[in-house]
Amino acid sequence: MEISTPIITTLSLLLFSLQFPFSLSTLAKYFPTHHYLTTIHREHGRVENSTSASTASSSSSSSSKNAVRYEKRYFTQRLDHFNFEPQGFTSFQQKFLVNDTHWGGASAPIFVYAGNEGRIEWFAENTGYYGESLPYGSKDVAYNKSLVGYLTTTQALADYAALILDLKNNLSSQSSPVVLFGGSYGGMLAAWFRLKYPHVAIGALASSAPILQFDGLCSPYSFYDIVTRDFKRESENCYEVIKRSWKEMDDAINKGVGIRELKRAFNICKLYGAVNIYYNYSGNVDCFALHDDDPHDTLYGWDWQSCSELLLAVGGVSNSSMFPPSRYNFTEQVADCQESNEGIPPKPHWITTEFGGFDIKRTLKRFGSNIIFFNGLRDPWSGGGVLESLSESLIAIAAHKGAHHVDLRFSTNEDPKWLTEIREKEVQIIKKWLTEYYRDSA
Repeated sequence: MEISTPIITTLSLLLFSLQFPFSLSTLAKYFPTHHYLTTIHREHGRVENSTSASTASSSSSSSSKNAVRYEKRYFTQRLDHFNFEPQGFTSFQQKFLVNDTHWGGASAPIFVYAGNEGRIEWFAENTGYYGESLPYGSKDVAYNKSLVGYLTTTQALADYAALILDLKNNLSSQSSPVVLFGGSYGGMLAAWFRLKYPHVAIGALASSAPILQFDGLCSPYSFYDIVTRDFKRESENCYEVIKRSWKEMDDAINKGVGIRELKRAFNICKLYGAVNIYYNYSGNVDCFALHDDDPHDTLYGWDWQSCSELLLAVGGVSNSSMFPPSRYNFTEQVADCQESNEGIPPKPHWITTEFGGFDIKRTLKRFGSNIIFFNGLRDPWSGGGVLESLSESLIAIAAHKGAHHVDLRFSTNEDPKWLTEIREKEVQIIKKWLTEYYRDSA
């Protein structure tokens, strides 16, 4: 039986018929992934004082990039799913994209691509407080101290559950199996959604999802150790040059013209004391501007999340690294985050409390199923990923030459054989989930 693809993009939504051959390469065409190491969550837009969260408006749109066709829709989402205070009943318009080119109707699969921390068009599905869908329509209001607390992973997962169930109801496809896909932060959301809402999604592909990067579950030095290993593997000389360069830059800064020379040498628009967001620039920019005036593309949402509950244990630099050694200090990280969030104390242990405790591998093995964990071992975030299979249905796939969720990026004719084989393996695993679902439902 040929199983095909459906999708929803919060959610990126792809709806396929059971006669259409299921291919992750096809998925890659419709679900471009974000190009930096971050996360996406709830995406809120126009806000109404309404108690209803069951309607969705739609408008047709088409993306010219990579010929991705989708329909743009909005779902009336509730701001707070977990209490009955009046403010919690405020609603916002959650943007999601739908591709139903191959939709086979009732009972056909629905694939949901969980978005990350930016515009929905980057990854096909959005979460709140990112991109166009800001609660109250303005980042100045949405990121106010009294409101930004609604930007949490728990609320984001509840957003997805409400949207997916409403969509299935509107499609008269209550029996359609749902599979979640996500990379990086979206990958974490996909894995956690499968754990929290197993009745909504039958499985998840969590690509480059560092769910072990919290609370001492992995080494806080792994990120820069992996970056160093990557450089050293490609060129011992390059590794040595970079390792020696830091002292030379320090010496240059101590000179009267040092900063001016560094700005010219590295083509930097404006120097900042600290930058903790990593971008993949395409090479066609005049200089590296570390600011963005677009009201919808703010980094504040991720700054808030990474300092409220998603305190990823990174930043430590070991003596063997090509970067200047720096001791990881958890107490300092917590204090810095509280200062960054205007005095609001973070909850550094909440992720392990909410999603599996301090032995999350045992938790996954006991209570989890149908999750694929992909990691490219050249990805510095792989140090916080699940690298070993935990059961027959909790499957880890590691690619020695793989980069950050490369399996979910657009497929091209230049893709190496190992990458196409990994995608095919993922396809076969998901087809098995779907076959078992339909067999059990018969």
